[in-house]
Amino acid sequence: MEEGKGMSDKSFYVIRDKAVPEVLLKVVEAKRLLDSGKITSVQEATELVGISRSSFYKYKDDIFPYHDNQKGRTVNMVVQVDDEPGLLSMISKTIADSKINVLTIHQSIPVHGIASLILSVDVLPESGDVDQMVRALEAIDGVQYVKIIARE
Repeated sequence: MEEGKGMSDKSFYVIRDKAVPEVLLKVVEAKRLLDSGKITSVQEATELVGISRSSFYKYKDDIFPYHDNQKGRTVNMVVQVDDEPGLLSMISKTIADSKINVLTIHQSIPVHGIASLILSVDVLPESGDVDQMVRALEAIDGVQYVKIIARE
């Protein structure tokens, strides 16, 4: 399959760890070391797990460990939006329509008419599909992009 053809950047898969390329598993391990606070630099984490820093930066936003727990999980995302009245309300409603609970919202001061939102949401077992919610957010007029930055 030609790169960029037939596969969406917005698709998510659950696969067994034995099917995941070793470099991606090492990226997950480096992220775990950094999150633990035992390691404070990307350089040190990548050296410990045996990958290059460029590999870490290339994949760090694309692989997350899967945690299937009944208490829910937190998803953190960045949403870049036009500075328009009512847009935050539409974003909140779209998230609520997915039965996903907003935990926190941090909004930057708009620069050149664009603001960044950092949202933490709680995804419960009865919640809708996160991928579908992201697509719904991206479809809102005035939303520039949505990027998931962490899943816990």
